[in-house]
Amino acid sequence: MQKGKHVLPAAAMEKLLKKVGAVRVSADAKEKLREVLEEIGEEIGEKAIRMAKHAGRKTVKSADIREATK
Repeated sequence: MQKGKHVLPAAAMEKLLKKVGAVRVSADAKEKLREVLEEIGEEIGEKAIRMAKHAGRKTVKSADIREATK
C-alpha cells in the first residue's frame, strides 16, 4: 500500500488500543498499528479472493474470510 493511502482511520486505531486498556496512544503507535492491520487485511483478502475464484464465484463470502485466516 502506498504511503498516505490508508483504508483504516488513525482514530479507529486509538479507539481499539484504548478499548484494550491503553490510557494514551502516540501518533507513531496509531500509524504502526494501522500499517500492520492493513497489511494483514490485504493478505487475508488476497487469500479469500483466491478461494472465491477457485469455487467459481466473484463474491467473497464470510466463509472465504474465515478459511483465509486459518
